[in-house]
Amino acid sequence: MNSKMEFHEETTIPKARVAILIGTKGATRKAIERKSHTKIKISANGVVTIDGDNALELMVVKNIIEAVGRGFNPALALELLKEENAYELLNIEDYIGKNKALDRIRGVIIGKEGKARKVIEKLTGVHLSIYGKTVAIIGKAESVAIAHHAIEMFLTGAKHSTVYRFLETKTKSKLTEEEYNG
Repeated sequence: MNSKMEFHEETTIPKARVAILIGTKGATRKAIERKSHTKIKISANGVVTIDGDNALELMVVKNIIEAVGRGFNPALALELLKEENAYELLNIEDYIGKNKALDRIRGVIIGKEGKARKVIEKLTGVHLSIYGKTVAIIGKAESVAIAHHAIEMFLTGAKHSTVYRFLETKTKSKLTEEEYNG
């Protein structure tokens, strides 16, 4: 009798991101499988099944796949294999409702010429992806928590200056006058 228990996970990614998850000649999928000791099947409609022997590893691979599905480069998503890194996904509609100005809220999080996003990334060291109705975060666990809070502040109506001050306090970093105003 086989002593290894087989674990199975399933997730869905946007159809537009399937080719990126597969990679050229299957290279991305194969790299994830090789580095995580899992088996991944990807359907054209975005349903992804993951099989493996380690439940924790399966959850990490599910996060990697979902991160690619939310707009991250696969190489960056693979950073989730490192124990110190974390992934979080915020659904914008959970904060603003379904029929609100989604584009306006995404614009607030991104900021003029990408400034708000750059400030969050610079001060916390995380990577953000604003895709569809979601904001995804990858980085060190403590930094992801700070970035998550900053994004929630935007989603609940805080001004950019308030969020920037929060980030400076939490990260003990200072923005230049140009970064702060510009």
